[in-house]
Order: sequence, then C-alpha cells, then structure tokens
Amino acid sequence: MTHALDVFGWFDNEYDDDGFRTCSVTGFDIHRSVENHVKLFGVTAVVFLLIGGIFATTVATTRWELIGFLEPGDYYKHLSMHAWSMLLFWIVFMEVAILYVGGPMVLGRKLPLPSLAKVGYVVMMAGVLTIYYAIWTASGNPVADNAPLLTAYVPLEVNPLFYAGAIVYIVGIVVAALPFFLTIWYEKRENGGTLPLVTFGAFVTGIIAVEALVGGLVAFAGALAYNFGLAEWFDAGVYRQWFWIIGHGTQQINLVAMITVWYLFTHVLAGAEVVSEKVSRTAFILYLFFINLGAAHHLMVDPGLSVGWRVWNTSYAFYGATFASLVHAFTIPAGLEAGRRKRGKGGGLFGWLTSAPWKNPMFSTSIFAIILFGFLGGITGVMMGQLQLNMSWHNTFATVGHFHSTVVLGTTVTFMGVVYFVIRTMFMREFVSSKLASFQPYLYCSAMAVTALMMMYLGILYGIPRRTAEVVRNIPRTDFSLIEAAPLFNVFGVFALLAITGGALFVLLAVGSLLFGDRIEPGGNGDLVADGGLEMATDPEDPVHAYEMRGTFVLCLFFLGVFVVAYALNWFLLTQLWSIGA
Repeated sequence: MTHALDVFGWFDNEYDDDGFRTCSVTGFDIHRSVENHVKLFGVTAVVFLLIGGIFATTVATTRWELIGFLEPGDYYKHLSMHAWSMLLFWIVFMEVAILYVGGPMVLGRKLPLPSLAKVGYVVMMAGVLTIYYAIWTASGNPVADNAPLLTAYVPLEVNPLFYAGAIVYIVGIVVAALPFFLTIWYEKRENGGTLPLVTFGAFVTGIIAVEALVGGLVAFAGALAYNFGLAEWFDAGVYRQWFWIIGHGTQQINLVAMITVWYLFTHVLAGAEVVSEKVSRTAFILYLFFINLGAAHHLMVDPGLSVGWRVWNTSYAFYGATFASLVHAFTIPAGLEAGRRKRGKGGGLFGWLTSAPWKNPMFSTSIFAIILFGFLGGITGVMMGQLQLNMSWHNTFATVGHFHSTVVLGTTVTFMGVVYFVIRTMFMREFVSSKLASFQPYLYCSAMAVTALMMMYLGILYGIPRRTAEVVRNIPRTDFSLIEAAPLFNVFGVFALLAITGGALFVLLAVGSLLFGDRIEPGGNGDLVADGGLEMATDPEDPVHAYEMRGTFVLCLFFLGVFVVAYALNWFLLTQLWSIGA
C-alpha cells in the first residue's frame, strides 16, 4: 500500500498481513520495517556520494597542477568536505543499511524498535549538517579557524561546532545501530543456535564499530574540552592515540562489512558455497582481537611511544588480522569455484570464473573489489604497517593511494554493488540502461586503480606530500623542485577525472533507475538468481568438498608471489632514500 507522501512509489511493495514478503532472489522473508529503513539509509548514502564526488573533482583538479583549480587557501576546505562526505557519510550510512540487511533481513525478523532507527537517522543528519557548516564556514585563519579535514589534530584551532557535530554524528550512529543488536539478542534468546555466516559477519562488524566509535567519542569530546580550555592535558599525543581508534577503525568496519557482502553476493548471484563455516568464522573472530591494532601505524613517527610498542602493534599483533584477511582471500574464491563447478560451470582451471555473470554489476563490483582491494590495498597496507617501510610511505601521496585502494576500490565499489542490488530487489526497479550499468564498474574500477597507482608512485618515487595543493613547481619558501614528477601527475589527473566520470555515471544510473526505471513485478528478478538456484547449496548428497578448488590455489600462489615482489621492491626503494642529497 502506497503512502500518501511516497510520490515516487519507492515504498509501495506488497506485503502479507504480517508485513512480510519473500524475496525471489535471496529467499529472505523481508519485513516492511526493515526494507523501508534500508532504503532510507541507502538513498541518503548516495546523496553523500554525489556530494563527495563533486569535491573529488575540485580536489583532483587542484592536485593536478596543470589545471590548479583551487587556490591553496581553499584547497583544505574542499579536501575536508570530500573526506567527510566519502569516508564518514556515504560509507557509514551504507553500513547501517547493511547491518539491517545482515541482521533482521537475513533472519526474517521485524526491525525492533524502528523508532530508534528513525531517531538515529535524524541525529546522524544533525551531526552531518553541523560538520558541513563548520567546515564550509571556516575562514582558514591558521591561528583562529582552520578547515579540520578528517583528523583535526589538537592543538589545531578549529571551530568547536566541528567537534560537537562529530560527537552528535557518532551518537546518532550508535542509536541507529541499536535495532541491529536488539535483533541479535532476540534471535539468540528465542531460537538459540548458530547465527548464519552473513549475520555473524555483520555482528562482528557491529562490535568493531562500537570499539571505533568509543575511541571517536573520547577523541572529539577531549578535543572539544581542550578547545574550551577545560582539558589542557589532552594534548596532541593523547588525542592522536584516541583519534586513530576511529580514524583507522572506520576502515576496519568497512573491511568486515564488505567481506560480509562478498560472502552474500557470491552465493546469491553466482552460486558460491562456504567451504568451511568454522574457518570463515574463526577469521572473523581474529578481526575482533587484532584488527584495530593496525591503527598504530599512524603513530610510527610520534614521540613518546617505544619502538617495542610500535613493532608489537603494527607487526606481530597486526599479522593476526592479516592472517584473517588471507583466510577470507582463499575461502571466498574457493567457495565460488566449488559452487560453480557443482553447477557444471567450471570447465578447466578457470572456467568457473570466466563463466561467471560478469555483466551483472552486483557480481562484478564484488569481484573487482576483492581483486583490487587485495592486490593494491591489502599488500600496501601490510607494508605500511611495517616499522621500517612505513618511513618511505608516511604522510606521502602514496598513503592517499593506499586508502583509495581500500576505501574506494574496496568499500565504495562493493557498496555500489549493494546499491544496484537494493534497486533491483527492494525498490523493484529495472535499470534505466542495463548496458551502462554493466559497463560502469569496469570504467570506474580501471580508472581508479590507475589513479591509486599513480598516487603511490608519486609518493614512493618522489616523496610527494599528501596534503599540499602545490608541490610540482614550487614548495613554498624553498628552492626545491619536483618538476620531474609532472608526467606522473598528468597520468594521475586524466585517470582521476575518468574515475570521477565513472562515479557520476553510477549516481545517474542509481537516481535515474529509481525515478524512471520500469517496475519489476514480484518474481521478476529471475535473471539475478544463481545458475541452478540456491537450493543446490543445501543438497546433503552433493557436498561442496567433492569439487576441486585448484583454480583458487593457483590464484592464491600468484597473489603471494606479487606480495613477495612488492615487499622486496619496497625494501630496495627504502635503501635508495639514503642517497638523497649525496
């Protein structure tokens, strides 16, 4: 039944008397309260992606000094708007929606206390608007009112509204996440048993989020108190340790959330099966103990921290999380290979992969994210977390290349696939152009991959700093020139604009499909269902372990080979640093 305010017909799905409907693709029993809130948070997230993309254009055309779009005084303000829109608004609103999918939707339950979800949404939006206001109205006076970027380190003079807005935003996230945790509590109390793997992954995501958000609350509340002269002891060292619990912790939330999506999408869309529930769950549990320790690599050059502390947190402890990621890097493609071979789609070494539904943007985004996140984001992340190698990466443009490989090529690409999936299976709309929807991930991922690589090359080979608008032709108040880096910056600029074009195409497809896409009738999404249907995965007479996974084994050996070569190359480049000035 359509609500009078639903002018676009976005909330007009038909439900039974209890408010449920059955999804023809996933088989989930979906309650109206869950679906509507997934749509609300998802649509809002796309708006922030659009805003962040606009500022990505101004930032990229400024770093590409051939254009030099912004004056240095405006650059930081635009960079701040871009960072908050992409890292904290687009992604976090999507993650709340994913929690609702992974919890009540997968479990076939109503959303407990939906009023909390609405309150959380309103509070989050209040925080967003406050942060935007504080950033956009910053005068840029270095001793009075700086644009805060993401970090806003104490004692940087920042509008107190920024810290207040950040606190409000975090509180809103906590409130919005409460219905998810209530769902898990009700499920365990009423039914007991083991949670489905996707729900378990979402639950681990939620726990890591709580850890990160606590760090953020302490950091921003302490900075606000310092700003008012109430906590002078809350200095830069204290702030940085608390801030990076959320500053890097948000990426750990992203990591676990997108891995959860990968398990779901490869199963639903391509017939993947879980090769070992125990192994996959153990890998998720390892994240709980080790993944947030990786944030210490941001503190590698900070005074007051012992070498032993840095080595333990960024090497030995962090390797626990690295091992967990390597486990998922095997189990997800292995499950895909075994599942497709089971369906008769796995001829030869890689037939299971070449026969996959690559024209389906929901599938291609997940696979591209797995590959690009692993090869570009994962490998560089481990190297940056190593005490010696970090010295050649720290605060250079290579760092920006790394987190564009993780947050963009990993999380954003995966979440684009989630948006496509929500449009087809929840909004029940056809894409306005199926061909463009199939093409968009290829354009976006290839262009962004080259962009990220150019950032890394510029940082590692030339030491280009990460937060300065002008570096190629001059570094203010010095005679030092980096003009030799100009050709790589030209490649960076071209592909950055191509990536932005790919992002704009995604927004156009999403909004256009919601407004103008043909209505899909119940049961009309048959083209999304995996070959042979999902029932094949539950056949006890045909276990997944009966099928080969040799293609995955070869791919993993190739990945490890690239890892070793990249590691050795970075050690070699580190030795070349000492020749500077000789």
